[in-house]
Amino acid sequence: MINITFLGNFIGRLKRFFKKKKNVKIGLYGPPNGGKTTLANRICLDWLGEEMGAVSEVEHETRQIQIKEEVQIQAKGKSVTFNLVDTPGIATKVDFEDFLKAGMDEETAKTRAKEATKGIIESIKWIENMDVVLVVLDATKNPYSQVNITIVGNLAARNIPVIIVANKVDLKDADIKKVEEAFPQYKVVGISAKFGTYIQDFYDLIVDSVR
Repeated sequence: MINITFLGNFIGRLKRFFKKKKNVKIGLYGPPNGGKTTLANRICLDWLGEEMGAVSEVEHETRQIQIKEEVQIQAKGKSVTFNLVDTPGIATKVDFEDFLKAGMDEETAKTRAKEATKGIIESIKWIENMDVVLVVLDATKNPYSQVNITIVGNLAARNIPVIIVANKVDLKDADIKKVEEAFPQYKVVGISAKFGTYIQDFYDLIVDSVR
């Protein structure tokens, strides 16, 4: 059950952010392969008719900040416009040997590891620029990871409004309740960015939060 008082305060904070700033930035953050770029592509295809970036089963496909400006979401008779920022996945370490196992040659693997490390640093720096953050997590994995707790802790320390997106609910091992238990202080919305499952609930939450 959602705490009505908490949700009201949360929505109020989001409204204040959007009223004060013209170029509002909504950032997609989370560990590698949680589905950030897949969600970014879903949003951009739905509302702009074009994708944000490439996706891959190999971690750290996204290694640079990607931005789509003036994305306008409409739902429930309302709309909100913002700049969508897709960030490289944050990890505690990047080992080029993991890319070797994925079939890359040594030079390519080392280059990717270097770019991924640089992307993580860039992601962390960009936190300061975010007005709202969507923390995108793979709902089939343990949400109590060091990376997830670090990301959410950094956002909390900066008082940045957060929505937890429990992605990949189309998979049988998905456990939204476990994500909710891990981060009870935030609103959690379960979706499948790949197939668009419950995506309207996601859009409704975004619009309701900033009206």
